[in-house]
Amino acid sequence: MRIETVAVHAAFSVDPSTGAVAPPIHLSTTFGRDEAGLPLAGHTYVRESNPTQDLLEEALARLEGGEAALVFGSGMAAGLAVAQALPPGSHVVLPEDVYYAYRVAAREFFPAWGLTVSFAALDEPGALAGALRPETRLVWLESPSNPLLRITDLAASAEVARSAGALVLVDSTFATPILQRPLEMGADVVLHATTKGMGGHSDVQGGALVFARKDGLFERVRHVRTILGGVASPFGSWLVLRGLRTLAVRVRFQSESAFAIASALALHPAVSRVNYPGLPGHPGHETARRQMSAFGSMISFHVRAGREAAIEAVGRTRLFTRATSLGGVESLVEHRATSEGVASTAPGDLVRLSIGLEHPDDLLADLGQALGT
Repeated sequence: MRIETVAVHAAFSVDPSTGAVAPPIHLSTTFGRDEAGLPLAGHTYVRESNPTQDLLEEALARLEGGEAALVFGSGMAAGLAVAQALPPGSHVVLPEDVYYAYRVAAREFFPAWGLTVSFAALDEPGALAGALRPETRLVWLESPSNPLLRITDLAASAEVARSAGALVLVDSTFATPILQRPLEMGADVVLHATTKGMGGHSDVQGGALVFARKDGLFERVRHVRTILGGVASPFGSWLVLRGLRTLAVRVRFQSESAFAIASALALHPAVSRVNYPGLPGHPGHETARRQMSAFGSMISFHVRAGREAAIEAVGRTRLFTRATSLGGVESLVEHRATSEGVASTAPGDLVRLSIGLEHPDDLLADLGQALGT
């Protein structure tokens, strides 16, 4: 079954009691028990499970081709639950261009959890092997990366990590399962900020982990979620589930538009470099062609005149919305270093774009006037 069909039909069924086609939202925080004190229908309390969350987890597992999934209240809660499930003394390898909040978490919280961390340019051959230690338990990959759109060879990295006895987590938020399927390339866990493309309408926050196997790691992470409470709300789960139904068509259209816009920006005199893996000149282009079905909706580019010119160009946009997020129906623009704040390692001349569902010619016209042409 093709991925577009799976997105529409995963966890889908007509409600037998009402005939409703859309799934119900179960908002109850607690669930009844029988005379012996046993759950009437498998659920006891919303922090542990609820029926709407179950539907979303079933759908996500099918989309990624995993055995099980867990959803969370945010992408950060999802990713850090894996770190918290590691034994003390574990070493974690993170990419240099990892999402900035995970960099902050690694530096400020990992030591308290008994974890050590190394950062490496994991998009470069040999970098992962050089970063591994005997105590490495988790290799964290992000491809395409945020905000520099670096591409990591997922299959090769998984093989290197596996030979060292380390687990592999892939943050595939930018790609979504429509464009990239890390579990098929050897990953153990796939991470998504469902706030982004999966939700798709800038109106829900969430995160998800999809596991290749429903094993001990899955159980430890589920325990972390239950006890520490980073759960997704029923309504949030329902909104993400709704977003999945249109994910394929949104991602395909946005990817086509992004390719057209990136190609035009690459020729613009005010732009010194475009970071988009669909461009033949991108260092990771051939790897992206091999492991992605299209190149996604995210673009970043460097303004030739530097930081202040980049900030001014962002300020002149009219159709793009100046805001932080991605994957929604509206196109967003931001000066990434300003958005990330003092912890940012983003270049000062960098502008990040999330391409929405507007016509690409209109978006290009807006960028043109903002850049001074």
